[in-house]
Amino acid sequence: MTIKLRNARLIDGTGAEPYLAEIVIEGQRIASVAAEGTGDGQDSDATVIDVGGATVMPGLIDAHSHPSFLPEIDLAKMGDLPVEEHTLLTARNARLMLDQGFTSMLCAASAKPRLDLVVRNEINAGNLIGPRMLVASPELTVTGGVGDVRLPHMHRQSVEHVCDGVDQFRQTTRWYMREGVDHMKLDISGDEFIPYAKGRVTTMTDEEVAATCQVAHARGKRVAAHARSAESVKMCVRHGIEIIFHADFTDEEGLDLVAENKDKHFVAPAFGFLHTSRYEAGDWGLTPEVTASMGLDEQLESLIANMIELKKRGVRVLPGGDYFVPWNPMGNNARDLEHFVNFLEFSPMEAIESATRLGGELMLQPDDLGCIKAGYLADLLVLDGDPLKDIAILQNQSTFTGIMKDGVWHKEPPLSRSGDVEKWSISGSVTGAPEPVLR
Repeated sequence: MTIKLRNARLIDGTGAEPYLAEIVIEGQRIASVAAEGTGDGQDSDATVIDVGGATVMPGLIDAHSHPSFLPEIDLAKMGDLPVEEHTLLTARNARLMLDQGFTSMLCAASAKPRLDLVVRNEINAGNLIGPRMLVASPELTVTGGVGDVRLPHMHRQSVEHVCDGVDQFRQTTRWYMREGVDHMKLDISGDEFIPYAKGRVTTMTDEEVAATCQVAHARGKRVAAHARSAESVKMCVRHGIEIIFHADFTDEEGLDLVAENKDKHFVAPAFGFLHTSRYEAGDWGLTPEVTASMGLDEQLESLIANMIELKKRGVRVLPGGDYFVPWNPMGNNARDLEHFVNFLEFSPMEAIESATRLGGELMLQPDDLGCIKAGYLADLLVLDGDPLKDIAILQNQSTFTGIMKDGVWHKEPPLSRSGDVEKWSISGSVTGAPEPVLR
């Protein structure tokens, strides 16, 4: 099937200035992109949609997603949910991401060993609707590390897989490699929400991190890390950990190391979680007094300074805000683009590029994803509005008049028959533009 979009105000994901374009899609891929009126004009075999000046841009890519995480404050409750119900919830959350314009996402950790993995497989097989996914293991931690909720008088495990010592890390990594994860997840540092392992604490040894990296890299797989402390970020660089989450408390040496190896690393600060925890979680007990006592003001200030510096040095900094807790729920993921503009000195175009073109690099498909160019997969959004004037419109589901993944409409422009001729009009015109028409 051939689809031709006409009169599209194109943001192509490369950072180039928008222009009025016509886009031809054949099967799963984009066949051609040309300035409006300069195409070949052969429309007889195509379904032609005149979008009337609406914005067309690549599908969004989230760099830190948790489709299998529950909207819970208490991590232990995720371990209590039976796997059957948990699988259904994961599938629903994956579809929610596509509804919100995310056609791809990198999962930061699975709440149970195979939840994200089986949903990924079913989406790839065409049996479930959702974005393409790169999936992780659960978060490997150590005794007394982030997420170790085990009680001494009973067995209990939540979103973490607790390992201690080189042999346990090596064996566990081999097991998840066998199951088919795309990358391993390590919790190398602590977190301000963990009273016995704060964010500046590095909880894993160099040898434990090396063991996982050795096994994963030998199998051609990547490693991602929860790395808030200065030393944990340096460990990521030393051991070639490709995906660095947070990096709140990294120091000058760490900034230098990441920048010197910027072609090897992606940094996803998960800004949304920290921002909402500090400013919008009072109803859940995180009052300004409580968050100040936790050190969140200093942490947020440090994170902002570090991300601004990494961006200046050309490091790939990507949005993906750890959305799952009640005050930072999944479905608000596009808010991180607004945070990047408001706090991290990104222009709206730079924020979009980080969530599209750079996201394609993160997804290991730099020549397939993140741009609207000939030969790329046809993942695109049709927007009623201009995200370069107001980046926040990407958070409004009603803004998306069309969502396409792999050349197939997930959200097709609503059509209404006009008379008995082969002419269809899309209900609802683009603000300030003529009524779009499908011929």
